[in-house]
Amino acid sequence: MEALDTLLLSRIQFAANISFHILFPTITIALGWVLLFFRVSFARTGDEKWMAAYRFWVKVFALSFAMGVVSGITMSFQFGTNWPGFMETVGNIAGPLLAYEVLTAFFLEAAFIGIMLFGFSRVPAWLHITATALVAFGTTLSTFWIIVLNSWMHTPQGFEMVDGVAYATNWWEIVFNPSMPYRFAHMLLASFLTVSFLIAGVSAFRWVIGDRSRDVRAMLKVGISLGAVLIPLQIFMGDMHGLNTLEHQPQKVAAMEGNWETGPNKPLLLFALPDQTARENRVEIGVPNGASIILTHHADGVVPGLNDFVAEDGTALHPPVAPVFWSFRVMVGTGLAMLALSWSAVFLMWRHRDRHEGARKGRWMAVEGLPKLLLRALVPMGLSGWLATLAGWYTTEIGRQPWLVQGVMTTDMAVADVPAPMVLGTLLAYLAVYAALLAAYVGVIVYLARKAARGQDARADSMTHSGKAHVAALNT
Repeated sequence: MEALDTLLLSRIQFAANISFHILFPTITIALGWVLLFFRVSFARTGDEKWMAAYRFWVKVFALSFAMGVVSGITMSFQFGTNWPGFMETVGNIAGPLLAYEVLTAFFLEAAFIGIMLFGFSRVPAWLHITATALVAFGTTLSTFWIIVLNSWMHTPQGFEMVDGVAYATNWWEIVFNPSMPYRFAHMLLASFLTVSFLIAGVSAFRWVIGDRSRDVRAMLKVGISLGAVLIPLQIFMGDMHGLNTLEHQPQKVAAMEGNWETGPNKPLLLFALPDQTARENRVEIGVPNGASIILTHHADGVVPGLNDFVAEDGTALHPPVAPVFWSFRVMVGTGLAMLALSWSAVFLMWRHRDRHEGARKGRWMAVEGLPKLLLRALVPMGLSGWLATLAGWYTTEIGRQPWLVQGVMTTDMAVADVPAPMVLGTLLAYLAVYAALLAAYVGVIVYLARKAARGQDARADSMTHSGKAHVAALNT
């Protein structure tokens, strides 16, 4: 029982660590490129609204970058403290991939982030733009190597097992394993969607509390427009990723669909209560033939069933069904909410634009077209990217169980032989610290937004008083 408790607690602890960690790279990956857009726009037009946007969001980038580095170091320690069997078995592959991430990406980010954060008035414009571009590229390169390792764990190839240890035989096959392109594209789009809705949400918050500055208008348009463009691409990429998963991990797809028996004409379940003990769903509400159409593009397409993945002794060789089933639906539901809100906002802004003045000034959307209700809805949706990312990550990682490396080693083969109370103690400590840090992180962003709004009000008041004094002087 102690070994079982240790395994369960170690899994929960790693899940807690990676859940906290992934929040911040999800922001920095895309925010670096958005900052580059702001910086180039300012250099090209000289319009101060772009520099105001840059100065605001570079603070969020710095905070997110620091949180990601610290939590990433903590997470990496667990390979030795909680999961020594992982590196003992596949360390010849995982070790170099993690080293590539540090050597090619992290050092690049660390070398230029200082210029990016503090060099605007100290270095030439071209150097500041270059530093911003290199930091953005570094965050993307870091993501590439991490996704390579994670994808290889799902669809391993290019190796051989010798005395229970994996040795690389073809690094090209390891890096470009079958699921890597889909996961990498899916993660990049998830990051850009997270950032687009974060920008839209924070800007909507500033608008709601009275900030009508030009940079807020610009950021609202950028965030909403970027989200509206990218969410259909993410839905398409999600479909492609799902088809790839169906080919290589059919048991995961079966859990996502809550389907127990292999067969054609399977419904798309909108709601169900999976019962893993009885190996059936107690309640089902679904769209006829929906799962078959989505997964095979044919109404009579065959969808894999969970009952095909059971060992002779009755042990399940598929993931726990309920967590995978519901996390997948949370991800999809959040994506549909993103689609509905962003498209509605774009339509309303486009419809409300001043056609004559807008054509003259190049303005094709007017923020004034957004009703208060929609602006208020955008505020909590600022964190919707986090929700969708975590739900998708749970679907992916829980859906791999009981395998740690698909077909190579199970999770219980890698867990450390440590007392369960020790794991529980560190888990509780992690949860307490992470809860405090997360609350502080959100609080800092709210503080920055309020401070920026007050700054705009102060500048507006200063201009008003200056104008009144000027009129009084003329009258005198």
